[in-house]
Amino acid sequence: MPKSTTQYVCQQCGRTSPVSFGRCPSCNAWGSMVEEIIEMSSSPSAGKSHGFSARSKPVSLEEISGDAENRLKTPISEFSRVLGGGIVPGSIILVGGDPGIGKSTLLLQMAMEISSSAYGNHPVLYVSGEESERQIKMRAVRLLRMENGEAITETPKNLQLVTETNLDIILEHIQQVKPEVVVIDSIQTITLPEFSSSAGSVSQVRETAARLRELAKSSGIAVFVIGHVTKEGVIAGPRVLEHIVDTVLYLEGDRYQSYRLLRSVKNRFGATSEVGVFEMRDRGMVEVTNPSEAFLAERLVNTPGSAIVVTMEGTRPLLVEIQGLTTRTNFGNPRRTANGLDINRVMLNAAVLTRRAGINLTEQDVFVNVVGGLTVEEPAADLAMSVAIASSMRDIPVKADMVLIGEIGLSGELRWVSQMIPRLREAAKLGFKQAVIPRRTSHAESLPDGIKVLEARSLQEALRLSLINTDQVDPKGK
Repeated sequence: MPKSTTQYVCQQCGRTSPVSFGRCPSCNAWGSMVEEIIEMSSSPSAGKSHGFSARSKPVSLEEISGDAENRLKTPISEFSRVLGGGIVPGSIILVGGDPGIGKSTLLLQMAMEISSSAYGNHPVLYVSGEESERQIKMRAVRLLRMENGEAITETPKNLQLVTETNLDIILEHIQQVKPEVVVIDSIQTITLPEFSSSAGSVSQVRETAARLRELAKSSGIAVFVIGHVTKEGVIAGPRVLEHIVDTVLYLEGDRYQSYRLLRSVKNRFGATSEVGVFEMRDRGMVEVTNPSEAFLAERLVNTPGSAIVVTMEGTRPLLVEIQGLTTRTNFGNPRRTANGLDINRVMLNAAVLTRRAGINLTEQDVFVNVVGGLTVEEPAADLAMSVAIASSMRDIPVKADMVLIGEIGLSGELRWVSQMIPRLREAAKLGFKQAVIPRRTSHAESLPDGIKVLEARSLQEALRLSLINTDQVDPKGK
């Protein structure tokens, strides 16, 4: 008879312990230690690999066939961009995001398009452990509707659906269907019968992901896995899950906004931190080919407290609007509130404005917002953030045709940021005529044409160059 033992596994980091802890010693998560029963098999086959490949054999590098162009092109160009140019056969891709953000919709839409006759009739198997076939069909019918609301009569014939949570049965379906792409929705619902732990536990998620990886590498099938996220915003399950897969994609966005960002945080076959922009509509996820123009569509020019920054999302420059608002505080300690920006950067720039630029914010509540539901993390937004706050404080608008790019130091100096030339090209392409950037230390690269570049050494100099009617600005803050 197989013996069983009890252990406690942290559902956040995967640490195992023979005794329970209220707080995990590794990741300091409270209440994450869950009891699991591990059965130790006494059969001779215990411990053997469950892989699909035969015994491995060393092969010379020149004998291995492989081409960078051997990718499965997807009709969704933004999706292909994030993947690095298309779907690599034999890869396993993990897609995470908040509930209701559009993960299942995006992958079902991708599966329907690559399995249609217009894009090559590639066989696809969509495995769902959360919805029935009828529920998936209802979403598919909605996605098949055209702009005028009429339904398309031709549905993809090479897209097959199955509702199953047992991984052994799923693997049998895959061997029978022989698809080129498999979608698993979601990894937290798939179980292996030899493990007594419940679905979504650390052992189940780790082992099912390992089996799916063996399937992808041995058969050349591309596997998409949908993963839930925790309240901290990271993919649920053990951290080893992200190490098992080849690509990790996060679908981000504000639940009250229609824009969605598909961000690559790990990619063995393409650039990391690449971003694709989508808009959630009634007919599914629609790609946004010019996101900068979309983010600035509702901008009010010549309004105090508004500044434009060119931020880099992967290799793509995006123009976003940063809004700042100051108001006299009613409490002893002024508030600092940020939406879409790091609150620590907001506090740092507010202190620099007060001490170095003479704009007294000690009795002002400061609110900063990034329009469109985006999150800007890079320091290149420091200058636009500070100018927006100063513009609101002085009630003087920023020049409408100007972008501001640069990092601010504690001494009030402006520091150079990377990829400045692509940022300026994107601003010039959208019609901006002026840009304030830090003073260059090297003139190796020539600046792009079509935009007037103003170089500033300090924050005070940048304020004089960017604000309209600068003679109204009192540099002492009185």
